[in-house]
Amino acid sequence: MVSKKVYFLTSNPHKAKEVSDVLSQFSIEVVPLKGEKLEIQADSVEEVARFAAEEAKKRFKERPLLLEDSGLFVDALKGFPGPYSNYVYRTLGLEGLLKLMEGVEDRRARFVCAAALVKEDDKIVIEVGEVEGEIAYEPRGDKGFGFDPIFVPLGYEKTFAELGEEVKKRISHRARAFMKIAKHLSGE
Repeated sequence: MVSKKVYFLTSNPHKAKEVSDVLSQFSIEVVPLKGEKLEIQADSVEEVARFAAEEAKKRFKERPLLLEDSGLFVDALKGFPGPYSNYVYRTLGLEGLLKLMEGVEDRRARFVCAAALVKEDDKIVIEVGEVEGEIAYEPRGDKGFGFDPIFVPLGYEKTFAELGEEVKKRISHRARAFMKIAKHLSGE
């Protein structure tokens, strides 16, 4: 039974499904809202998400409105690609990032998601979710999207792309951020 409906601004159907899977556990229906979020170049996904939420609340009337920004932060690369992950994925791809990691022993990395909620009263709430892990030496698995084939979450031997949706919707950075957002939606 659905108790609440929210709108999720994304052009990525994979993210829409992941967020829908997470929030459905809280009886929250996610309605994908087609459109591009306006982004700034910033050093943190939180800054990008806050700016995008401020801009989205001017352009879209639907409430509550959700959006997010995520990044892969690789320790040995001083946090790169971080908030530039989407661009790096589109231009360098998995192989390009792995090439940057050639000969690097320290494979520690983390995914960070900043989820933004524009509430009924237009107040913005940002919640952050993180998952620690490491970069694999080669792409593995065919589930998931983005950097999932090269990210091994802490405590697992498989990449997100090998683990699949059931595990990912419990432990991913996006799942953790949107579980926090669900508490705000339930209390609204």
